[in-house]
Amino acid sequence: MSGNRIRLLFLNVGHAYAHYFMLIHPTVAVALESRGQGDYGALLLPATAGFVAFAAFTLPAGWLGDRWSRQGMMAVMFLGLGVASLLTGFASGPYQMAAGLFLMGSFAAIYHPVGIALVAESGEGVGQALGVNGVWGNMGVAAAPLVTGALAGMLGWQAAFLIPGALCLASGIAYLALVPAERGARGVSAAAEPPAAVQTSAALPGRILAYLVVTALMGGLVFAATTVVLPKIMEDAFSGGGNGLVSAAGLASLVFACASMAQLVTGKAVDRVSPRWLMLLLALLQMPLFLLMGQVGQWWVVALSLGLMITVFGVIPVQDAIVARHTASGWRARVYAVKYVLSLGVGALAVPIVAWGYDPASGFVRLYLLLAACAVGVAMAALLLPARRYAQAALGDNA
Repeated sequence: MSGNRIRLLFLNVGHAYAHYFMLIHPTVAVALESRGQGDYGALLLPATAGFVAFAAFTLPAGWLGDRWSRQGMMAVMFLGLGVASLLTGFASGPYQMAAGLFLMGSFAAIYHPVGIALVAESGEGVGQALGVNGVWGNMGVAAAPLVTGALAGMLGWQAAFLIPGALCLASGIAYLALVPAERGARGVSAAAEPPAAVQTSAALPGRILAYLVVTALMGGLVFAATTVVLPKIMEDAFSGGGNGLVSAAGLASLVFACASMAQLVTGKAVDRVSPRWLMLLLALLQMPLFLLMGQVGQWWVVALSLGLMITVFGVIPVQDAIVARHTASGWRARVYAVKYVLSLGVGALAVPIVAWGYDPASGFVRLYLLLAACAVGVAMAALLLPARRYAQAALGDNA
């Protein structure tokens, strides 16, 4: 296997880890609630610390990736995230749990500005490479409820942190041993740049910047809230339904895994279709799905959740390709950092918003209305994107 393929493999695994570790605690909270160890909202709240760190440390991680070493930062992510998860497994109260989750979020924050910048410069088609990488990230999302539920059920909640932490630490050691060292100067040559990135400066066009800000805020809340809340949605949908074999965590993982395949489609499509029409389609589909979610139960919830997560996951490679196409290499990690610090920053609000949006009698109706409104904002922002596909837009006509 070539050095570039080995690097890409670790980058993809790293994306899975970044999302997996951030979603361990929401499933642990559901497991603890089911055992009568507290209220769902109160048990979920320590996760806020992790999501705050996940956002706050994105910007310095991107700066260090551009100024020091992106490969070195990836090694720090693997090793640090593994150690942090091991420490969290020994937490003995809510404050120690919050501290451990904060540390996990700090190291997981390295991935998006640094890892995605490396994927964008891998020499593959930008949209396709980001689409494959996005599938790996969302497989981490998919695995979190199922694996965490299984480990917590069989070995206790501590095992849900300890076993993945040891695996991540081992991955960091393998990364240092197997991934070839960086060669040459920071960044890539102009020959490796996407066409639009060669022609633009470090500054993003005003329309693109405005789009990224709006969608990072509103789309970031949609992504964080849906990934945090889906195990609880599944548990509520089947409670009292007479089907004791249905596993909420397993259903959530199945939905996440199937929906993640959408990124293979949208990742290829962004190289061939106008990003404006792609984002409009995905955002407009979200609105009715959110509104219907509060009106149905059991297997209809599963079907609607699958359609919803297809649209939520599908936007990710489109947005990352937009940054790659409009940003010069030397600034790319920092631009990704700004984008993700906004989306992950508002995502840190997802935990208290989910707690606010849940009512034992009516479920998540309030939350669905709020997220439908966010989808409207994303659809309106999509009108700021180029109307032509990037192969044409690169020639300078972005109208």
